[in-house]
Amino acid sequence: MPVAQPPLGGPLGRSRNRLSASALTTYLRCESQWFLAYQVGLHGPLRPSQVAGIVLEDALCELFMMHPPHVSSKQELTDWANPLILSQAKKAHDRGREDWDESLWREQDVSWDDVTEEDFSEKIRNGFELFMEEVEQCYNANGGPFLETRRGGGQPFSVPEPTWGSIPVFPRPEKVPDVELRQWDVEQSASWSKQGEPVTWNEAWECARPWVKDPRVHQPQRLYHPDGWASGELDLVLRWDGNIRIVDIKSGSSQSSFASSLEHQLRFYSWLWAQTHEGQLVEGMEGWYLSGPERIKFTPPTLEDISSLTDFYMKQHQAMQGLAEGVVQFPSSPDTACSGEAAGCYWCQVSRSQSSEWNLHESQQWISELPLPSISSPYAPLSSIQGRVSVKGSLSGAWGPLPNHFSEPVLGAVLVGGTQHIALEESEPGSFPKLHEIKHKDVLVHNALPGVWRDQPRLYVDNVTQILPIGELDDSKSVEVTRLGLLRTRANVKGYVLSIRKRSGRRIDGKPWSMVAFMLWDGSHVAEVVAFGNSINQRILNLKPGSMVAMTGVEIGWRSGLLQLRIDSRKTRLEPTFLL
Repeated sequence: MPVAQPPLGGPLGRSRNRLSASALTTYLRCESQWFLAYQVGLHGPLRPSQVAGIVLEDALCELFMMHPPHVSSKQELTDWANPLILSQAKKAHDRGREDWDESLWREQDVSWDDVTEEDFSEKIRNGFELFMEEVEQCYNANGGPFLETRRGGGQPFSVPEPTWGSIPVFPRPEKVPDVELRQWDVEQSASWSKQGEPVTWNEAWECARPWVKDPRVHQPQRLYHPDGWASGELDLVLRWDGNIRIVDIKSGSSQSSFASSLEHQLRFYSWLWAQTHEGQLVEGMEGWYLSGPERIKFTPPTLEDISSLTDFYMKQHQAMQGLAEGVVQFPSSPDTACSGEAAGCYWCQVSRSQSSEWNLHESQQWISELPLPSISSPYAPLSSIQGRVSVKGSLSGAWGPLPNHFSEPVLGAVLVGGTQHIALEESEPGSFPKLHEIKHKDVLVHNALPGVWRDQPRLYVDNVTQILPIGELDDSKSVEVTRLGLLRTRANVKGYVLSIRKRSGRRIDGKPWSMVAFMLWDGSHVAEVVAFGNSINQRILNLKPGSMVAMTGVEIGWRSGLLQLRIDSRKTRLEPTFLL
């Protein structure tokens, strides 16, 4: 099936500790680019092409979900689709404008008006033509091996291809109230001929229709490795002829600087398919470029390739997780910064020498013009924030999995030390899966990360943390132990905003969520600052790169071992100064 539930009750959404195709291809292009974007959370300004790629893919998939009427020729099928292509282009362009206008940081000297509705129509038409090649092959094959099954009202696949009017498949249906009672019908349905008759062109469309990401499903539609460390979200899966072919849609050109990553991306998806489908091999890998139209084919991995890819991906994943933790230094020194030649390099090429000479792109020149922040009491440098600690206490009260601040299910327990009680919690789902299996009561929690949530102190545990029985400690190895009552959970910080973006969506239960994240730079280090839901106010939304921000009482948290500061609507005081 093209979608699945994650193992161990992990999150359906993206996890910074989980290997994905986009993370892998970015890492293979430039390790520094991957680290700053995927781990630290430092992003560049939004570009029109980024928005266009998302809305065009959605519009094309929505077109594939439509049911054509009975037609007797390929031309009649094309005539039916032509006005729909135009309406989908307009819808996509309107969606793109809305997303562009709502973004908090956009690329300079460009606007959404530079993206035309005519260009959208052409690209959707190109995608339609690529699909029509499949429809024609299906027609010439008399509908393929599943025609009679479909004519009889059957469905050959456990996860059907989404269509308008059908009930969508949710990865976690128990989280969606009354899914079968909702009104999914539209004024269109498939038109089938009688058993044994020659296939019609509209039937060939119905049979050739690929599995696509269903726009009605708010839950992530991904494949998850059985061990939980890798996941992938496919664009299209062609299977009308009984073979599996994976397709990735690209709104740009095959001559793009990112095009060299496509084969790596498709090989990752093919490997993941084999891992999640009892070793089934993919028969084809294709990239569909909408600027062409152009279909680029690659040879899929063999059974031997799958085994070697498993070793390769595991090694890459382990290397990615071990790059850095704590508080991240920025900018890099000239000898560690990247060359800036790889596709997508933006922040990773920025460097500053000991003599304060900057190396950066012309569009980043404003950073070098900022005066270094003057940090004095009550504010402190980011580098002074307490990192990993060791504490002693008695374990009790195991709980979970329950949602954390990202609505991800995590395990927890209570640690008692004297009169102090503190919650132990996984920093991310699956980061300490054996928390409830610890049988010893009196323990040393070594290398935990101190923080706070909902005004209650927390100790976050992950794959670096050790929980050791007190009686088995090696006296020869001294460990500095921090008293529970002395853990630092809040900070007063000051610095400049380097980047900012807003995200929103719906949780797996359908409830809305929103988040603003900006990168705070104090002149030598950076940390991600996040605000959720009602903590997002107009002051935060008015921030822009170059704004000076002073915050008191910001919550200390951690994400993949890296410092993440969280704004508490009740206790965090934020004072922005707009310099640029």
